[in-house]
Amino acid sequence: MRIIDPSATSAAPIEEPGLLRVLACGAVDDGKSTLLGRLMADAGLVPEDQMAAVACASGEDGFDYALLLDGLAAEREQGITIDVAYRYFATARRSFIVVDAPGHEQFTRNMATGASVCDVAVLLVDARKGLLPQTRRHAAIASLMGIRDVILAVNKMDLVSHEESVFGAIVAAFRTHADSLGLDVRPVPVSAALGENIVHPAAAMPWHAGPPLLGLLETLTLAPPRIGSLRFPVQRVSRPDADFRGYQGTVAGGRVRRDDPVVALPGGQPSRVTQIVTFDGEVEEAGPGEAVTLVLDREIEAGRGTVFASPDNAPACVDHVVARLVWLSETPLATGRELLMRHGTDLVPCRITALRNRLDIVRMAEDPATTLGANDIGTVTIETARPVVVERYGDNRALGSFLLIDRLTNQTLAAGMVVEAVNAAANLYWQRFDTDTADRPTAGRQTPAILWLTGPSGAGKSTVANALERQLTAAGCHAYVLDGDNVRHGLNRDLGFSPPERAENVRRLAEVAHILADAGLIAIVAAIAPYAQDRANARAIAKDVPFYEIFVDTPLDVCASRDPKGLYRRARQGLVSDFTGVGAPYERPQAPDLRLDGTAETPQQEAGRIVDLLTARGHVPAT
Repeated sequence: MRIIDPSATSAAPIEEPGLLRVLACGAVDDGKSTLLGRLMADAGLVPEDQMAAVACASGEDGFDYALLLDGLAAEREQGITIDVAYRYFATARRSFIVVDAPGHEQFTRNMATGASVCDVAVLLVDARKGLLPQTRRHAAIASLMGIRDVILAVNKMDLVSHEESVFGAIVAAFRTHADSLGLDVRPVPVSAALGENIVHPAAAMPWHAGPPLLGLLETLTLAPPRIGSLRFPVQRVSRPDADFRGYQGTVAGGRVRRDDPVVALPGGQPSRVTQIVTFDGEVEEAGPGEAVTLVLDREIEAGRGTVFASPDNAPACVDHVVARLVWLSETPLATGRELLMRHGTDLVPCRITALRNRLDIVRMAEDPATTLGANDIGTVTIETARPVVVERYGDNRALGSFLLIDRLTNQTLAAGMVVEAVNAAANLYWQRFDTDTADRPTAGRQTPAILWLTGPSGAGKSTVANALERQLTAAGCHAYVLDGDNVRHGLNRDLGFSPPERAENVRRLAEVAHILADAGLIAIVAAIAPYAQDRANARAIAKDVPFYEIFVDTPLDVCASRDPKGLYRRARQGLVSDFTGVGAPYERPQAPDLRLDGTAETPQQEAGRIVDLLTARGHVPAT
C-alpha cells in the first residue's frame, strides 16, 4: 500500500480529468450518506426545491444531509442505506457519478454491485470506533473489484476533539490491513455533520495540510484504461428481414474497425467485419463501452454468449476456472452442487469442485475452509458444463466477472472474479487401453451397473447390501459393496458431516463406483446420501453406466428403535451434530428406481427384489 501525501496531490495539474466513478463505502453509521449529501450541498449542486423538501423532512434535529441520498422509505425510517444510490453531478473541474453503498453487513451484495463499476473508493471510518470488520471487508471487496485508489475519510473528527493522534492511529492501522490489497491510499480527516474538509478546509484541523475531499476527487489522476485486443460478447442476433444478420452487443475490450478479421469463440469460426452499425447509422470503428451491431462477411454459427475476438490474441476457452468469490447468500457454499454461471451474456451450468481457502478479513490471511457463509470471501475452482470465454478480472472486467445462481430458486449466490483460466486438458491426456469392459472375464455373465442404496441410518442399507452381494456371488456374478461408513475409515476419512462435506463424500463414492463398473463389476453403494441434489450428481457421474437409485424406505421411528450403533440416542443428547433425521434433514427420493419396504420384508427378500431388477434389465442371467 502507498500512503499518498494529499498536499502533493493538490498541486497536480488537471488536464481533461474526465468522468470519475466514486464509491462511498464503509461500515453502517459511519456517515456515508451524510458526507455525500454535504458534499453536494456545500458545492452548490442541489436544487433549491430539493433542499427545501429535505429541510421540511429533517425534523427538529437540524438539516439531515443523508436524506439527499437515502431515497427508499425503509432507509429513511431505519436511518440506514439499503439500496445502492447513484448520483450524477459535475463541478467546474470534473464530472462525477457517486455510488452510495450500504454499510450494513446484510447488504454487502449491494456494495459489491456498486464497487464493480467504480474507479475510486471513498472509505469512511468513524473516528470514535476505528476500523471495524465491515470496514475491512469493504476494502477487500473494493480491491477484488479492481479499485486501486482509496480515499480514507476519517469521519466525525469533531467528536474526538479534532485530535491529530486519533487520525494518525487509524491511518497507521489501515496501512497494516491494506498492505496485501495493493491500494493507493489518500487519507483525509473530515466531519460530515459540520462540513469540515468536505468542500472547504477545516479551521479546526490546521495540522492537515492537504486539500478537502472534493479537491482530492477533482485532482485524482487515474491510470489510463487498458484497451487490449477486441472482446465483443454477443447479446443478440438481429434479423429484421431475410437479407440482414447483425450481431448486437457492447465492446468489452479493444477496438473493432471495418474489415477487421474476427474469430467467434468458443467455436473458433473465422470471419471479417463488413459493417459497424449504431443507432445513428454506420461508423468506421467502435471502442470499449460502445453498443453496436456487427455485420460479418459470412453466416456463422454464433448467438447470445458467443464472443468475437481478435484472432491474433484470442482469450482462453476453458471449462475450469479458479476464482475469488464474495458469497452473498445465507445458504452456505456446497461443493458439487449444480449451479448456473451468469458470465457476460452467457448462462452456463457449472459446479464448484473445490474450495481452496477463505479470506480472514482481519488478518488478511487465507485459511483452509470447507464452506463459505454470507459475506465470506474465498477462492474456489469451478467446472463449467461447456467451455466459456474468460480472462483474468484484472485484464478484462467483462470477461473476468460472473455471478453464481441457484438453478431452482434463481437466487444470486455469489459474485465471482476470475483469477486463472485453467485448461485442465492441456497437459492431461486420456490414456486408452485395448481391453475394455466387454473383454473382461465378467462380460459373459453380467453387464455392469451401479446400485445406490439410500435411506436414513438404521434403515438396513448395509444389511441388504451384504445379502445382495452374497446372492450375486453365489450366482457366479462379480459384485462389490462400497459401504458409507467403511469408506470413511480410509478414502473419506478427511470429511465431516456438514452439507458440503456430505456432497464431497457422495462425489468420491460415485467416482469409485464408476471405476468398479468400468472394470465390469456390479457396484453396490450403501450410503445415506441425504440430499437429492447429491444423489443426482452421483447419477451424472455414472455417465453411460446404468445407475439405479434404491430407496430403503424405513420410518425414522423404526430406524431409531433399531439404533444398532447408538447414534440416534447420542444425537438426541446433543453428542452428535449434523446427524440425519435429528439435526440434519433426509430428502426422500421422489422417483426411485426401486423402493424397498424396510419393515415388511426381510433383508434376503429385499436383496432378491434387487436381483429381479437386475435380471429384468439384462444385467444378470435369470436363475
